Amino acid sequence: MSLVRAASKVSRAGVRVPAYRAGPIAWSAQRAFAQSAVRCNDQHAEESFEEFTARYEKEFEKVNDVFELQRNLNNCFAYDLVPSPSVIISALKAARRVNDFPSAVRVFEGIKFKVENKGQYEEYLTELEGIREELGIPLKEVLYPEKA
Repeated sequence: MSLVRAASKVSRAGVRVPAYRAGPIAWSAQRAFAQSAVRCNDQHAEESFEEFTARYEKEFEKVNDVFELQRNLNNCFAYDLVPSPSVIISALKAARRVNDFPSAVRVFEGIKFKVENKGQYEEYLTELEGIREELGIPLKEVLYPEKA
């Protein structure tokens, strides 16, 4: 209550101060938040492809629900690279573990959009054919042939 009174006294004196910036607590919270965001962005700046692969294999092994699976898939496919087949295998096993069929099918759509050409996509399909058959994951092209 005293913070509001102090802000109103300052504003009556002719100086307009927004209520959310009236006290030192709000100012220090804004500065702390800005500094922590910068540190988070630099965390994985110099990560090699092997480190990326190992990190996401571990992330998908720890998945316990659909939210974690989809969050990890979004993060994994957000990078400017195509995840290795071992990461895709871990993601498909995680999707099977949490019983998320749509995400498993969408993994292959993500690969299709991330690769540079159709030949690379076919190589991924050949490499991952065994795990697809083992887990019973069809491709979108098989489910909806006219829309492919």
